[in-house]
This record gives sequence, C-alpha cells and structure tokens, in this order.
Amino acid sequence: EPLLFCDGPSILVCSLIFRVAHGLLQRLPVPKVVKQDAFRSWKWKNLSVSMVHSLLTGIWALTWPHTTYGVLFIYFIFLFSGYFVHDAGDIILSGHARGSWEFLLHHVIWCFLYALYTQLYVAGAVIALFVEINSVTLHLRLMLKLAGAQSSSMYRINKLANLFTYVMFRLSTQFYLTWFIIHNYSWLDHGGYFLVSMMVMNIMILIYFYRLLRADFFPRRYAGQNGMHNNNTKKFISD
Repeated sequence: EPLLFCDGPSILVCSLIFRVAHGLLQRLPVPKVVKQDAFRSWKWKNLSVSMVHSLLTGIWALTWPHTTYGVLFIYFIFLFSGYFVHDAGDIILSGHARGSWEFLLHHVIWCFLYALYTQLYVAGAVIALFVEINSVTLHLRLMLKLAGAQSSSMYRINKLANLFTYVMFRLSTQFYLTWFIIHNYSWLDHGGYFLVSMMVMNIMILIYFYRLLRADFFPRRYAGQNGMHNNNTKKFISD
C-alpha cells in the first residue's frame, strides 16, 4: 500500500525539518516592537514557520489537479503532518498550550490523528488543504498586528483578501465536506466520528469568522465594548 510510506518515523523526520526551518527563520530581521515583548517574539517565530507551511500547501492545493501523478501529492498530505507535530510541540513546550487549546484541538482531531492512523477520507484531506490558501492571509494579518502595522496599506489590502479567502476557501471547503459526509453518511466508515469532528470545526471557524469581522471591520464598536483590550497582548493578538 503506497500510503504506508507515510508512517510515524516519516512524520517525525518531517517535524524535525520544520524545526530546522524554525531555527533558520530566526535569522531574518524582526520588527523592534516584536523583540520587546516575549509573547510577541514567540508568536512571530511560530507564525513564520506556519507561513512557510501554508504557502507550500496552498500552492499545492491549487496546482495538484494538474499534476501527472496525484498519488505523489497524497504523500505530501501525510508527510506535512510533520508540521502539525512541530507546531503542537512548539505550543506545548513554550508554555502557551492553555491559551492555544483551539489550535491543538484543530491539529489533533482534524489534521493529524484521524487521517494519519486510519488512512480514510484521503480525498477529503486533499480538498481540506484549500483552507491553507486562507491561512496565508490569516498568518500575514497576525504578523502585521504583531508589528503594529494595522494602519498600513498592506494591512488594509490584506484584510480584504483575508475576508475573500476565508469565505471562498475556508468556509466553502468546510461546509462542502460537511455536506458530503451528511449526504453519504449511510455508507461512510466511522462517519459518526468524522461528522462530530467536522461539526466541532464548523463551530470553531464560525467563531473565528465573527471575531475576524468584529476586529477588522467594526473596530471602534469592538473597542467600545471591551475597553483598552489592546493593552492585553495575548487578547489583542488572538482577535
């Protein structure tokens, strides 16, 4: 079976590759405001690796149907689970697990354990990679916030691109997969578990979407409701 190539040791090797990338990215220039805050500094490093992952998987998601050997791309799906091992480890070992539980839940339920160890819903995993196109603009948005560049033209352009890609690639992909599972529930293996997982993810992405709209398109109203929330770095970054 070709998918057996994507076993645990292969995932661990790939996670080490992302760890090496993490170290190399630290050599790039970092905004001064980021260096002055420990949490911002960690978040910037974490997002830098996430940006590399999203760029690669986003490009592949757009181009894989045109490749001559689609199975090769399926390998990459599972090998890139190494990124999620790295990211989960970085969150936990850095002491930020409590404030990032939703990201850990995302990694464990959707992107790692189920697809890796059951080798089911491979086609769904391929389609799900379209969300990484939106992840590029989401990561850029957070990095611009970390750098204090919310008033820049780049931030204004990116927030519109982020809104478009969120609806087009994240919400649409998620809801299509949910529809497919419900429509074909009677013959899908372990359909109940996967449907519950999808519903959890649907709730999460809708909450994120609400927070995104609130923070980027209704900032004055949001600030009035929450006072000086920008003084709380972690709260500010998470919105």
